[in-house]
Amino acid sequence: MTVEYIDTEAALATFCQKISTSPWMTVDTEFLREKTYSPQLCLIQVATDDHIACIDPLVLSDLKPILDLIYNPDITVVFHAARQDLELFYMLRGAAPSNVFDTQIAATVLGYGEQVGYGNLVQQCIQVNLDKAHSRTDWTKRPLDPGQIDYAADDVRYLRDVYKLLKLQLEEKGRTHWLDEDFAVLTNPDTYQVDPSVMWRKVKGFGRLKGVQLAILQRLSAWREQRAISSNRPRRWILKDDVLLDLAKLAPETSDKFDMIRSLEASTIKRHGDILLEEIKLAKAVPKDQWPIVKKTQPLSQQQNAIVDALMALLRKYCDEQSISPVAVASRKEIERMVGGETDLPLLQGWRNEIVGHHLKAFIEGKLSITANSIQLTTQG
Repeated sequence: MTVEYIDTEAALATFCQKISTSPWMTVDTEFLREKTYSPQLCLIQVATDDHIACIDPLVLSDLKPILDLIYNPDITVVFHAARQDLELFYMLRGAAPSNVFDTQIAATVLGYGEQVGYGNLVQQCIQVNLDKAHSRTDWTKRPLDPGQIDYAADDVRYLRDVYKLLKLQLEEKGRTHWLDEDFAVLTNPDTYQVDPSVMWRKVKGFGRLKGVQLAILQRLSAWREQRAISSNRPRRWILKDDVLLDLAKLAPETSDKFDMIRSLEASTIKRHGDILLEEIKLAKAVPKDQWPIVKKTQPLSQQQNAIVDALMALLRKYCDEQSISPVAVASRKEIERMVGGETDLPLLQGWRNEIVGHHLKAFIEGKLSITANSIQLTTQG
């Protein structure tokens, strides 16, 4: 099938008209974000049963025809590992498409593995080995050569057959509804909205801070996020995580104290020094009851660890019955949190709860017992 390269408004309008009656389309994007805060959209790949196109957003000034189709609730838009693609579309329209299907999530509940890559899934489903020759392409450079265009088209070309196969398997196994909650998260605008006040939790090493240090980190990381957004630069270009941690720990009150922070560059001090001092001062003035809190978990007892072991055995049992990898359902750390009394866990929600979570909960509550022989584990209750 010929791949159309679309770089004019007329060609885009014609292509969108041709595919407008399709009930589904596979979509992928190429983007670059190494030097920016927000991803730069470089290419949109689209395919239906009868058409494949690579649409060039760096040339086209108006993407409305294709966006109207992607946002049409009557058309299922199929992605693999959709979140970053949907972030791009959220940036374009302030909302995510409402009818999406993510083959990576579908593959998880069908036993293909947790967060399986596109190439791996294509090989498993339709026995095609994808060419990786252009995996390091700079998609901002023009013109694109035919090899690059064909490589990009492969991301939607084979996704069509993968989608059809997974959809059929979901229907045959009665698991289509398992995906409802995961897909709802993908289409929820809250998934793509940034709250600078909570970005301190993304700073590597924040758990080593306490008290007012966390208040300082919260304020500095919020400032960094806002600065990164406004300047469209990676947050690490504004301030690196280790610098944020040192500023929070040492809490300098005057500029001469910046010398204590080894990784804080002179150019950063010159550009942002006064602001950093002001943010630290304001953070110190925050009442103690408003300081961020890092919840410390109590280590489990030996008896509780024995319960975790039993729950892990049950997890493997029920996952084996459904031909799903246990890792795709829950980690040991999540089981430990469950034994520790937490209830707001993915394991106890959606399809994970349906196939495993409610059984584990019943075991903890004494409503389910285990017996075993040399061949299998059996439950009662």
